[in-house]
Amino acid sequence: MQRIGLVGAGWVTEHHLDGYRALADRARVVAIADPSEAARARRAAAYAIPGIYADVGAMLAAERLDAVDVAVPREHHAAVCLAVAERGLPILCQKPLAPMLGEAEELVRRIGGRVRLMVHENWRFRPHYRLMRRWLDEGRIGRPRQAVMTILTSGLLPGPDGRLPAIVRQPFMADVARMLLTEVMIHHVDALRFLLGPLTLDGARLGKSTPPREAGGIRGEDRAMLMMSTPEGAGVALIGDFMAHGHPPQQFDRLDLFGEAGTIRLEGASLSLVRPTGGETVALDLDANYKASYRDAIAHFLDRLADGAPFETRPEDNLETLRLVERAYAAA
Repeated sequence: MQRIGLVGAGWVTEHHLDGYRALADRARVVAIADPSEAARARRAAAYAIPGIYADVGAMLAAERLDAVDVAVPREHHAAVCLAVAERGLPILCQKPLAPMLGEAEELVRRIGGRVRLMVHENWRFRPHYRLMRRWLDEGRIGRPRQAVMTILTSGLLPGPDGRLPAIVRQPFMADVARMLLTEVMIHHVDALRFLLGPLTLDGARLGKSTPPREAGGIRGEDRAMLMMSTPEGAGVALIGDFMAHGHPPQQFDRLDLFGEAGTIRLEGASLSLVRPTGGETVALDLDANYKASYRDAIAHFLDRLADGAPFETRPEDNLETLRLVERAYAAA
């Protein structure tokens, strides 16, 4: 039984804690640290966490832990991870490793091989993305020719109450200077890399139409378009827009993978394999798959701690995603 310390008690930690609850026979969160007394007390009460601390230093000094899960805002990732590394404990850190690529590279350099570090990039652990990867590995659509992925929502258009649904769900997104690409579409860049392998950025455009932050809008970009390619020459388009009229405020991924022998299509709650010789369609429970992505990312962390094999989302791999994102901001 792994004894886990959780650093952070914000929005995302509910999903982390649900994941650990689903893996209760393998790991238990025995301590939580967060500067907000109300937040840490609320999480501790809801998930029966006995150790409650105001900061990570106090938690590390007082608790006997096997690993630490870092789920604080990204600007604090480096400091917390370095503090944990000083104690020699394995780390599972929420994406991105740091707000900027250079900071993430420096963090990886400073940690070196002292402790095991995995990035909690859970999008690729959604069961339907794992199935898509299996279909690709089995050659079900042949060699990929093109891929088009869109993330279109009206989450930054005012709802009936005048509020922005995306900001109601995740208020912190209103204040980050790099919003859509760094906070949301980074998941999709990683998922495309998981499915298709290494990607090269060929061009990017970013934009913002929301009002200024002080007028009720957001600081960062609300739309982005990336053009990428694989070493084999397949074109990959990734388009996101959070002010898309005619689309729901909820976020749904749409992905078409066109191969020489067929197509894989993800649309809403449906995943299809289309081939001239006959295909199949799988109905998806998106809410269940969302929860499963946290559980399965944590299970992967525990599995690799047990067998010593490399993490799928090891820092070196995640830095490749961050480099694509950084190049997109530079290109735009």
